[in-house]
Amino acid sequence: MPMQTVTDNNTDYEVRSLDSICVNNSHLQTRWYHHIKYLVVGILFGIIFVKAEIISWYRIQEMFRLQSFHMYGVIGSAVVVGIISVWLIKKFNIKTIGGEEIEFHPRQFNKGQIYGGLLFGLGWAITGACPGPLYAQIGTGATVIIVTLFSAIAGTWVYGFIREKLPH
Repeated sequence: MPMQTVTDNNTDYEVRSLDSICVNNSHLQTRWYHHIKYLVVGILFGIIFVKAEIISWYRIQEMFRLQSFHMYGVIGSAVVVGIISVWLIKKFNIKTIGGEEIEFHPRQFNKGQIYGGLLFGLGWAITGACPGPLYAQIGTGATVIIVTLFSAIAGTWVYGFIREKLPH
């Protein structure tokens, strides 16, 4: 394998695009009301979270204390659905709603993922909230979760600020 030179390295933009969850940004110009479908899906998603008790602090504590299978079943089901979805997208070359091709980039394991996972799990165990259900919890009247939301936003900002110094 030939040795890479400095000029062959990815630019900062290319490296960051590989780190992001979605690199298929649409360039279509749409009117504001075209985004109502996302609001509707978000509301339905929140209702499902509430009905399935995924946002319950007690359910989350049961999971971390290994007292109940409920949350593990939900998370496991989501993983299986994700695996099947990615397989279908790759097998049938499914495109985005805007007609763009969906790209998957290979990931490499690094120790920063362990630190990040431990930090995320600790925050989840202490607050009883992870990013998905935060808004549903606030919507049900658990307004104290606003502190957790602001903390998550602050943590994201801090990560972005010190990202280059972390072990990636």
